[in-house]
Amino acid sequence: MEFEDAYRRYFRDVYRFTLGLTQDGPLAEEITQETFFKALKAFEKFDGSKDIRSWLFTIARNGFYDHCRAQKRTISQEELPQELPEGVRIEEQVEDEERAFAIHQFLHSMAEPYKEVFTLRVFGELPFEKIGRLFGKSANWARVTFYRARVQITTQMEETEHEI
Repeated sequence: MEFEDAYRRYFRDVYRFTLGLTQDGPLAEEITQETFFKALKAFEKFDGSKDIRSWLFTIARNGFYDHCRAQKRTISQEELPQELPEGVRIEEQVEDEERAFAIHQFLHSMAEPYKEVFTLRVFGELPFEKIGRLFGKSANWARVTFYRARVQITTQMEETEHEI
């Protein structure tokens, strides 16, 4: 695959992925452009043994982390509930624009790797196997992490609905 083909084919996916991480359109666009610039410089070294989209997402994720470090932004880990509360499936809620915005607001404050795994799965539409590979973990790890992220978001959405 030529670089130009990869750019045309995956630009939108990488942008959506970075937008999910940053919650900031201009910043997501900047990180996406940096991602493809770095990919262009390293494209000759890419041997094709990995999925190119996963490779691009890894570059984008690292670019996001670089941005966070430059801004001295820290990401904290917190205790997670273990049970999924009753209610609407989070994937269906993303379809509703207002709820999607509320989910994005909460996603922005979520701890890593939950935020990224959820973003990769829902917005990047990656299978658990590829998400696991991105993190150097198993597909089962990706499933559990996604499940825990979904629990956090569902709990938050239910609490928000009860406040209204």
